[in-house]
Amino acid sequence: MKKIISLLLLVTLFCSCNEYQKALKTEDVAVKFDMATKLYDTGKYSKAIRLFEQIAPAYRGKPQAEKLFYMFAQSYYKTKQYYLAGYQFESFVSGYPKSEKIQEAAYLGAKSYSMLSPVYSLDQVDTVKAIDKLQAFIDTYPNSEYLAEANTTVKALSEKIEKKVYENAKGYNTISDFKSAIVAFDNFIADYPGTTFKESALFYKFDSAYQLAINSVPAKMEERLNVAVVSHSNLIKFDENTQYKKKADEMLARIEKDLQKFTK
Repeated sequence: MKKIISLLLLVTLFCSCNEYQKALKTEDVAVKFDMATKLYDTGKYSKAIRLFEQIAPAYRGKPQAEKLFYMFAQSYYKTKQYYLAGYQFESFVSGYPKSEKIQEAAYLGAKSYSMLSPVYSLDQVDTVKAIDKLQAFIDTYPNSEYLAEANTTVKALSEKIEKKVYENAKGYNTISDFKSAIVAFDNFIADYPGTTFKESALFYKFDSAYQLAINSVPAKMEERLNVAVVSHSNLIKFDENTQYKKKADEMLARIEKDLQKFTK
């Protein structure tokens, strides 16, 4: 019995593959459309894509075009071809503004760009583009069922950009370019006032000011020590129980000791 079932499965598979090959080679776009739809419905998106690519130009303006281009975009999305998915969904939205699938297509088009967002340490051009696309979706469909997910994604992407800018500023501190670090942290705090990295940014700005001051020539030391005091004050003002308090207070004690040299 098992052998019979296995044989039947092999025959079915062979026929299916043969049918697919015939559809690829035929000039009949209706046959290609029917086969592509069957493949799409059974989750065989890569094979469906080959047929959609063949017949898409011929179906523009036809009654079945809306269904075809929706399946085409979804197939790219399901196979994680997000550049192509984003393009196809955007084309669908512009081509079929009255479609019942319009919100879903608009959201998945924007989401496709978010899937292209790389790790924070790499160039964030795609992340910025994704935020713009998602924000446009949020503005266009403020009552969409996808709104909560879109907002969550925007928040995550924004934090990724913030982390990159923060890490770039911290990098100056790491390589002992303290002047550049101070400027970079000032810009970061100004550009992202509500960032989750604010406490750390304030501390490393203080650390940069401290290191710059204690390693200065005597002629510049007093001024720079006072700048460091202000940076310490800003950190404590932000959070008097900061995780960096012990180290920051030790640094402040050193600053105050050095400042005594200039009061005699």
